Amino acid sequence: MPTEPFTAPVMQRAQKIAALRALDETQVKGCTKCRLCETRTQTVFGEGDADAQLMFIGEGPGENEDLHGRPFVGEAGQLLDKMILAMGFSRQQVFICNIVKCRPPNNRQPAASETAACTPYLLKQIEIVRPRVIVTLGLPSTQLLLQTKNSMTKSRGRWHEWRGIKVMPTYHPAYVLRAYTRDTREAVWSDLQQVLSALGLTIPKRKSE
Repeated sequence: MPTEPFTAPVMQRAQKIAALRALDETQVKGCTKCRLCETRTQTVFGEGDADAQLMFIGEGPGENEDLHGRPFVGEAGQLLDKMILAMGFSRQQVFICNIVKCRPPNNRQPAASETAACTPYLLKQIEIVRPRVIVTLGLPSTQLLLQTKNSMTKSRGRWHEWRGIKVMPTYHPAYVLRAYTRDTREAVWSDLQQVLSALGLTIPKRKSE
């Protein structure tokens, strides 16, 4: 994984939209670089604002995502939508994607070879969008981007930098649903508040639960 800042110039919005569409249409949709292509219903490229300041990166598509061709549309996706809304954004104002673009069977963790095959697509997405902040959702995306073996406990809630972009790891929404405690939810909200501060945005008052 390269760590030096991007050297290519930042694209204009229309150029970004065209570049993302071309990446999806000409490379991702027909990809056969790993065996996940044998079991997918369709690829899940990612979606959102091509000019987004904020990007969320998860691990891989689940069953609902595989069926719909969109990232984070299942139960975990509904929680991510709430997180994004609590920050004062709409889903259309951020960019959401995963490490791998095809669903691993039974929602298992992607194999190293599968991750390696798909990582160039993720890197290109980041290079095109060029967000100011990336939120890594869960351990796989955190460890991949930061090239670390640290646990989420050690990584989350602290700022990191990757290729000149600020990175904030936080818990994956699926984990939050499994460990739906006040402490877990407050930890995630604390991470997201730091993101808002880094973007120079006002922190919305959170509704009482």
